[in-house]
Amino acid sequence: MANDAQKKNLLHEKYASGPHGLGDPNDRTLRRVEIDVMIPKKMREIARDEKCTDAVEKFTECCKNNNILMTFMCRKENAALKECLTRWYEDEDFKNRCKEEYLNERSEYRRTGVTQKQKQRMATSM
Repeated sequence: MANDAQKKNLLHEKYASGPHGLGDPNDRTLRRVEIDVMIPKKMREIARDEKCTDAVEKFTECCKNNNILMTFMCRKENAALKECLTRWYEDEDFKNRCKEEYLNERSEYRRTGVTQKQKQRMATSM
């Protein structure tokens, strides 16, 4: 049986360092999955919640009013929503803002070991 010293760590030491073993909080490099998945997800959320609220509201209302026929009846609202979201996805300043927010959240998680969702739950339960 192998002892702890002989066990091979699955994570690169860069990702297993830091106060909670979650990575260096000051590391600003991004992995491919963060660039391709996590930051675009953050962009979608912020664009939907802050930038395209009117288009989201109109599309949601149309879908509620048309149930099964929403695919056909809400094309105009869906196109307007896609146009708004696409406009923000292509904005370099917006991309940089989302990237910085993501890096700051990741750094805070690595420093504290508490995720954004856990922080939100704690804030609402108090």
